[in-house]
Amino acid sequence: QVQLVESGGGLVQPGGSLRLSCAASGFTFSLYVMSWYRQAPGKERELVARITSRGGTTNYADSVKGRFTISRDNVKETVYLQMNSLKPEDTAVYYCNAVFTTKLEYWGQGTQVTVSS
Repeated sequence: QVQLVESGGGLVQPGGSLRLSCAASGFTFSLYVMSWYRQAPGKERELVARITSRGGTTNYADSVKGRFTISRDNVKETVYLQMNSLKPEDTAVYYCNAVFTTKLEYWGQGTQVTVSS
């Protein structure tokens, strides 16, 4: 059974930090490109960060460059998103995504991140 379980969300003040984790199981994690997406109320889901299967290449949305860092541990089968200097506009539900091919794609259930004073 494929599972992507996100954790680490919560309420944080502007300028603060959070580290999201996504624990994977039920598929060969090391073969998959892993990404974090987010969806704010009334907005479309958007790509936040992506990391290739061996972690050699990362990509970020312009809005988070220099503040967020994606990483992965293929032994622990977990992908992380370190979020620093958080802003109110970062408030959203954050989703973990795994892609191998167009027919092999999985999503987590999401974790809420709220940035507010």
